[in-house]
Amino acid sequence: MVLGKYIKIITTPPGPKARQLLKKDEEIITPSLRRFHPLFIDSGSGCLIKDVDGNEYIDFDSGASCLNLGHCHKEITKSINEQAKKYLHFPYSSFHNEIILNLGEKILEITPGNHKKKLFYCASNSEAIEAATKLVFWHTRKPLLFAYLNAYHGETLAATTLTADISVRKRYFPKLDSSVIHLPYPYCYRCPFKLTYPECNYLCIEFIEENYLEKNAPSEEVSAIFFESIQSEGGMIIPPKEYFQKIKKMLDKYDILIVDDEAHTSIARTGRWFAIDHWKIVPDIICFSNSLASGLPLAVMISNAELMDWENGSNFNFVGGNALASSVANKVIDLIQKEKLIENSIKEGNYLLRRLNEMKEKYDIIGDVRGKGLMTGIEIIMDSNDKAPNEDESTEIMKKCFRRGLILTMCGSSVLKMTPPLTIKRDMIDEGLLIIESAIKEVYHERLKN
Repeated sequence: MVLGKYIKIITTPPGPKARQLLKKDEEIITPSLRRFHPLFIDSGSGCLIKDVDGNEYIDFDSGASCLNLGHCHKEITKSINEQAKKYLHFPYSSFHNEIILNLGEKILEITPGNHKKKLFYCASNSEAIEAATKLVFWHTRKPLLFAYLNAYHGETLAATTLTADISVRKRYFPKLDSSVIHLPYPYCYRCPFKLTYPECNYLCIEFIEENYLEKNAPSEEVSAIFFESIQSEGGMIIPPKEYFQKIKKMLDKYDILIVDDEAHTSIARTGRWFAIDHWKIVPDIICFSNSLASGLPLAVMISNAELMDWENGSNFNFVGGNALASSVANKVIDLIQKEKLIENSIKEGNYLLRRLNEMKEKYDIIGDVRGKGLMTGIEIIMDSNDKAPNEDESTEIMKKCFRRGLILTMCGSSVLKMTPPLTIKRDMIDEGLLIIESAIKEVYHERLKN
């Protein structure tokens, strides 16, 4: 039995009931899903999860960063109940809806820039990316798109084509590859040019201009660049501080639109409403979802108003702007402001980052620590000399944490991903860190023995 102030493991997971459900799951559910843990949730409250066997965990995942307010926030459940008594859905593509207007005003206020903007609501970030792809093609009449290596943009056809993190996401699926050119992302820990920052002088941007725009992709044919301001699934990769200002300056010269995918990084996750705010640029289009409606299916594609010049009927969505999800999204934005969760994301995120860097000094199994706000990753490596990713040991650390009552996941090749709810308190972080360090220490000493 493992006991802490918050954690209670009474039977090693997966427990007996979870094992029974796993057998049923294998018979019923698609094998295409990537599950990190054999976890069946019974209930959740704040930053805590209880499974079907009575084990209680600290959640450092926030439901894939969908639950920035944590599980079952009382104001969120109240909002759901109040709206459910009125009506659940009426398609905004065919009728008008006051709820999405109220939400839209709040979104316009928190998104970067003071220019006139317009919104398109849908049910998932993949759909938002699809809508953005259609919009830039419609508006520019240009056939090419730029995207980044190591990116993840979703599961629809256009989103999959823009994605370039692992090959299995694209294998055997038809793609729009003739329309998408993938560029090197500024992954400074693993620079594709084998240089170091800042001595590199942003060669990665110069490379794009000289080797693509001037040779391989005529600038007059490139409509837009799609990017994640922080690559989440790709390994919590954070560009250097001037990267986006510099690349925007270059793209503006060629009249190429900028599309920012904030599926994992929006709604205060990184200590700003949107992660791109750290770089102080204003994208032409922003797509976001996940945490907007506390995990309910709602996504937004927001653009400069002048870009939305497409004709009536050219793009619509029957479930986007769902009344229940939109009412929750209204409440989410209010609560982040009321409970000062941007400030908490900065404060506790800085603390988490500092403590993980202290671990890095003790265990050379940790190659890099990076993060902004409560979005942090630690990269597990084979050797500090060549920095080869160590997926096996990273997986083992993740599993040990789970068995001891801490939920976290992996991204990239061997990065442990930590995105706890923005409501998390210091003592809960400390309890989670004790588990992380104990797991790393065990794996590290096992390596030394061998």
